[in-house]
Amino acid sequence: LGKLRFLDPACGCGNFLVITYRELRRLELAVLKALYGNQLGTSLAEVTFVNVDQFYGIELEEFPAQISMVAMWLIDHQMNMEASKEFGEYYRRLPLTKAANIINGNALRLDWDSVAPRERNEKGELTSNSNLFILGNPPFVSKQNRSAEQNADMDIVCNEFPNHGILDYVSAWFVKTTSFIKSTQIRCAYVSTNSISQGEQVALLWKYLLLKNVKIHFAHRTFKWTNEASGKAQVYCVIVGFGVFDISRKRLFDYETPSSEAAEIPARNINAYLVDDGDVIVESRTKPLCDAPQIRFGSMPNDGGFLILDDDEKLELLRREPNAKKFIRKFYGAEEYINGIDRWCLWLKDADPKELRAMPEVMWIIKEVRKYREGSKRETTRKLADLPYLFGEDRQPMSKYIIIPSTSSERRSYIPMGFERSNVIASNACLTISKATIYHFGVLTSRMHMAWMRSVSGRLKSDYRYSNNLVYNNYPWPADPNAAQKKKVEQAAQQVLDTRTAFPGATLADLYDPKTMPKQLLDAHRALDAAVDNCYRKTPFKTELERLEYLFGMYKDLTKDLFSGEKKGKKKK
Repeated sequence: LGKLRFLDPACGCGNFLVITYRELRRLELAVLKALYGNQLGTSLAEVTFVNVDQFYGIELEEFPAQISMVAMWLIDHQMNMEASKEFGEYYRRLPLTKAANIINGNALRLDWDSVAPRERNEKGELTSNSNLFILGNPPFVSKQNRSAEQNADMDIVCNEFPNHGILDYVSAWFVKTTSFIKSTQIRCAYVSTNSISQGEQVALLWKYLLLKNVKIHFAHRTFKWTNEASGKAQVYCVIVGFGVFDISRKRLFDYETPSSEAAEIPARNINAYLVDDGDVIVESRTKPLCDAPQIRFGSMPNDGGFLILDDDEKLELLRREPNAKKFIRKFYGAEEYINGIDRWCLWLKDADPKELRAMPEVMWIIKEVRKYREGSKRETTRKLADLPYLFGEDRQPMSKYIIIPSTSSERRSYIPMGFERSNVIASNACLTISKATIYHFGVLTSRMHMAWMRSVSGRLKSDYRYSNNLVYNNYPWPADPNAAQKKKVEQAAQQVLDTRTAFPGATLADLYDPKTMPKQLLDAHRALDAAVDNCYRKTPFKTELERLEYLFGMYKDLTKDLFSGEKKGKKKK
């Protein structure tokens, strides 16, 4: 125990080092009790080997670095008192001859060997064995909130692969650590935001790490971490323990809800999504992997707001221009759809030029849209000025369609989605699926699909960010459900829709708030979940992790031969 060393390369005030030191001393105390009972026969000073100089830290700010060094002396004194009480001998280490090795500096730019040297042989070569452990919780800074200096840090550390700008700042510690532990048996574990195991970041970060032989040894799936500050800030975290070597006994800790207690599950292999399955990476796909209808974003106005109307603007326009009524359509973005907010748009796609010219108020709006587009810095927007009466991008379905809000609160068990008529315009803040059936709706609004979405989708802050190319197009649909199974899904899905109509004054936000969701609606969803589960297998799924393991197994089978094999008439390259 006295030979083990611990490095926290983002140590702050030393919390992780302090707790690690305390537990190491308690482990040493348990060893002493096992060896000697309550009678040492010698002084504690002669048999206590764990000391603060086995601990190393790097901290960007000077004051926290000083605090962490003092904190290590304080915990050392507390553990000496604990040992004194156990063996009835007053034990202290004075004068203080040893100290924790805390360095004030930028961990992403320092040579870690100058702080906590890796083991080398007599020739100065790195040895595979190591008594060094790396741990901590690097800074949680999203890609949108990085400073110029932090962006420069990312450029330095992640220079081996392009597009690293989409990664959160914490990713740089995983990359730098992987480089540092190359060809060693060093074990590492970081607390991180769960963004590194979800969405677009997985394909970029973990493809790189896997190529560097990183293996996940243990992991805690998403849990809610609340600090003790007055603001009670909370963040959704994971813990990833890893090395560049494999081990036989892997451990996965799952949380049924982010606030529940963890259940430990033995695992064969833990992949980048923190699921017990092969090392698959879900990458962006432009078409569905399975036989499913195409999904598209809604229409983008790109109009400076002039084609979009709230209730008051709509009434004022109709007062001045009654003939505009036939061109006003209901308009849904994600927020409007979920919260039942009335917004409208001028949809002039099929308007006759003569009709338009006869409506001065509408012509004024068209003129303002043209001015807005002509003044844009983007060439594509300026080109749209030639058609100022149209939305910038028209993707409106021509028939009834499923509407899915692109962002939805992480508090909801289900993303609210439903059917809309073709004369209801969906904005680019929503996704639409035309030619979709009630069966498609049933599968998409089930727990099975929600589990996939939570694991694969990205996040906007903590909200779900539903993606067409990552979530929908990669989703493994039931392989071959029979007619009876599909009918049960359709009946259960219709019951969900019918139950919603029983609460005409409630918005989808009201209906799907976990605190106010009606029992009838929850029961309808549970029946639908069971019907969809039965399309995948007869044995019910007990947890979300079980669902994910099954879905990732399907995904691996569906994609394993996707790019293998030769095309006829082509020579092998």
